Amino acid sequence: MNQLSLVIILLAALIIPLAMARLKVTFLPTAVVEILVGIALGPSLFNWIQTNATLDLLQNVGVIVLLFLSGMEIDFSLFKRRPQRLSPLAEKDQKAAPKYSVLTIATAGYGSIVVMAVVMGYLLKLTGLFSDVWLSSILFMTISLGIVIAALKEQELLSKPFGQAILLIAALGEVVPMVSLTFYASAYSPNSKSLWLILLILVAAAGLFWRFKAFFKFFDRINKSTTQLDVRLSFFMIVTLVTVAESVGAEGILGAFLAGIVIKLLEPHEETKVRLDSIGYGFFIPIFFIMSGVNLNLKQLVSNPHTLILIPVIFVGYLLSKSLVYVALKRRFKTMNAVAGTAMSATTITVVLAVLQVASHLHQITTQQSGAFLLAAIITCVLGPLTFNKLYSAEAEDLKKTTVHFIGTNLTTVPVAQQLAKGWYDVTMYTNNQHNYRAFNSEVTISLLDNMEPGFMVNQGVFDADIVVLGQVNSKKNYELAKIAKRYGVKRVIVRFEDRNILDEKQDELDRLGVELYNTPDVNISMLRALIEAPSTMRLMTSTEASVYEVALRNRRYADIQVRNIPFIDKITITQIYRDKRFIRPTGGTPLKLNDRIIFTSSKQEAPQVRRELGKLN
Repeated sequence: MNQLSLVIILLAALIIPLAMARLKVTFLPTAVVEILVGIALGPSLFNWIQTNATLDLLQNVGVIVLLFLSGMEIDFSLFKRRPQRLSPLAEKDQKAAPKYSVLTIATAGYGSIVVMAVVMGYLLKLTGLFSDVWLSSILFMTISLGIVIAALKEQELLSKPFGQAILLIAALGEVVPMVSLTFYASAYSPNSKSLWLILLILVAAAGLFWRFKAFFKFFDRINKSTTQLDVRLSFFMIVTLVTVAESVGAEGILGAFLAGIVIKLLEPHEETKVRLDSIGYGFFIPIFFIMSGVNLNLKQLVSNPHTLILIPVIFVGYLLSKSLVYVALKRRFKTMNAVAGTAMSATTITVVLAVLQVASHLHQITTQQSGAFLLAAIITCVLGPLTFNKLYSAEAEDLKKTTVHFIGTNLTTVPVAQQLAKGWYDVTMYTNNQHNYRAFNSEVTISLLDNMEPGFMVNQGVFDADIVVLGQVNSKKNYELAKIAKRYGVKRVIVRFEDRNILDEKQDELDRLGVELYNTPDVNISMLRALIEAPSTMRLMTSTEASVYEVALRNRRYADIQVRNIPFIDKITITQIYRDKRFIRPTGGTPLKLNDRIIFTSSKQEAPQVRRELGKLN
């Protein structure tokens, strides 16, 4: 019977995503559906699954792996203040720009959640429905980071200010409750020890990070398919920090959460994250969610009048505890988007399940009360994404074009600038040559500079761009300006080098800075060779109807999708994929990976849309 229950759970875990895809159920998170199926398979309805020691063990491992992967989801770059642009022109733009930064809005928003959660906890105690103020406060301040990320991915908002604000609030909605739960468990656990011992978990995490911080630098040279060293390191981290956490009287899930954070800070390859997701979401985590539903006995819940009252009260508590997020979001974003973001922030399930499991082990909550908190959380996961998708619309700042500044106007740069200006680019050219300015000013937007001194160029806002192209013939000047542009914080700097001696001397330094280089003789040689060896390719590159393009895959929506399943594959032909410093000749079954550089052919009308879709930072 033990084995049969596990077989039923694994069969359900297999069928659920297939059924959701077939029935086009997109408004419910997979985790919620798995809990609902678990309720149906348990004593609430069919009673096909019986709890046993094996399932209890797998459920405990599932929550540990879930919290580990949740720790890996946190993007710590969100907590950094963005560098301010330095030029006077940029300062003028900043006065017209939004007054409140994403970090300020998110911090104020989550601060309001903490305050309201405590208020809701006291109000719940005053009603006599639930007496543990601190436990209810922790539950009310939780947010489901996984569900928020999924919704933001669907709307392609992870790189947008609005999406980053919601994401940061959700990240705090996992970190703060986890830390609070640690102190709560230490206070109420019969095995609790001095609270200062909890610091040993942080010391252990810091020690592991320091020991393995260079791991992924030599990982590629020693890893084999039969060793999977990155996965072995991850599970070593999990077991070590869980053991340390339990040894000092804290909960093991805190150790798992910290293990995820440590692995995230080690900056693993995207493939490592994919493999760990495969292990977690492919086996352990579905068992945890389904078993959470199995352990929820609806027959007992609905038979208790106290619980029937508690469910809607807790649901309202979840909503009210997040209500002031609207005020913070409204400072910068549209009214309906502020409502949508508030609704999404109200979704919670992951940490709620972890908190309820810990509280049950500590005997601080009854089965009836635990069920009420869980059912109310499930309702938030149904209504939150529905409301968000219904109300959200693009912010004006999200529609901003990519800014490209060309330094140097000549027969090489001007035609490129003209073509880019027709697409999703805001192009400006700069020159101090009056003859070139008069010759090309009617064809493209050009600013005439008095000189090319770095300080003057900074003051004129020349480096306030997403991409800076240094296209002058003077290689020495291009080299100096490239370093200044990178120091200034320009994301992409593309430099023309005609003097091979300077290029050979400075290439290693510029590579370390992340500067992208091109050299006209090398390009001409490659073109001539292509004309001799592959004349059809050369004709394609110079065709007025079609051409060859390259794009870096940034959009997570297309990661791990086979080439044949790309929605617009009929519009393009993928000829090469550059991955891990080598070229791959793709077939229809080749899966795309994040950060792949995809070389494809397409019509010149279709290419810009394809590049925007694949290259979106999502």
